[in-house]
Amino acid sequence: MNIKNTPHKKPTAHMIYGFVGAGKTTFAKILEKETGALRFSNDEWMIALYGDNPPAEKFADYHERVTKLLQEIAFKCLKADLDVIFDDGFWSRARRDEIRERIRKAGADFKLYHVKCTEEVMKQRTLKRTGFSEKGAFYIDKAAIETFKKRFEPLGADEEHIVIDNCGDRLERQ
Repeated sequence: MNIKNTPHKKPTAHMIYGFVGAGKTTFAKILEKETGALRFSNDEWMIALYGDNPPAEKFADYHERVTKLLQEIAFKCLKADLDVIFDDGFWSRARRDEIRERIRKAGADFKLYHVKCTEEVMKQRTLKRTGFSEKGAFYIDKAAIETFKKRFEPLGADEEHIVIDNCGDRLERQ
């Protein structure tokens, strides 16, 4: 039996960055279909484990637990040469830097996508899905949106990324 050596392609970690209501999960699901990568969504796992309106005082702890678990699994996938999608948001520069470094150490490539649209559209989407108690979405009100804005760090000029404009009826890559 003769097994040919084929050139080894590095696995890719797709990092999805954006604010609430920007369309990160919508884009991540499209990317999942296009690439066959395994998608890891913090929000989906949080809701499955703790509901769509976990107690505010426990949210950070729950989020940290889910994040650690998803990362553990995702990095095992990367080491097994599988592409992954981190549908996370990556609101802080420190967190983006940390994950990029871990991806490099795992021997994988990464792509950073900035899913964005206007603040007004993001707010409307978020409040609409909250008002309809959309399955798979957190309860987020106006006060929460304002609190989140304070935690959301813009991408640095040195952070190479692909812009995904999600203000229209369909996603557009720029």
